[in-house]
Amino acid sequence: MSTDPTESTPLPILLLNGPNLNTLGLRQPEIYGSDTLADVVDLAERTASELGYGLRAAQTNHEGEMIDWIHEARGQVSGIVINPAGWTHTSVALADALVIPEVPIMEVHISNVHKREAFRHHSYVSPIAAGIIVGYGVRGYEYAIRRLVELISD
Repeated sequence: MSTDPTESTPLPILLLNGPNLNTLGLRQPEIYGSDTLADVVDLAERTASELGYGLRAAQTNHEGEMIDWIHEARGQVSGIVINPAGWTHTSVALADALVIPEVPIMEVHISNVHKREAFRHHSYVSPIAAGIIVGYGVRGYEYAIRRLVELISD
């Protein structure tokens, strides 16, 4: 990334986490590990910063709030990394909203959803995502940000 002050700073990356991810580190550590949401955000901020990007991170258990954030992101972010959690398998509304910002989307899941219950095998987000990272634990967020920046830079 150039340090030329006449060049503009890239828009930040938006990191969104869906329902129950605020309980990371407590909820089913045998599936999700012991890292907390704060650990995830810290990792994502470090990774984005290393690549020359800022990061805006948010988590909610309220679908309408998530959709509002996505609407507000239009023209404000370079791309979105999202772990839609349970909404992955249920929310057409979330998938519809994710096309509105017109930026690359990376879908992340901490666990390998394909090794879990059958209902977790379908994602409404995957068809619109530029990439999907599953089963790498919280490191998946780092991988998603790195790939997103590659896509943005192309």
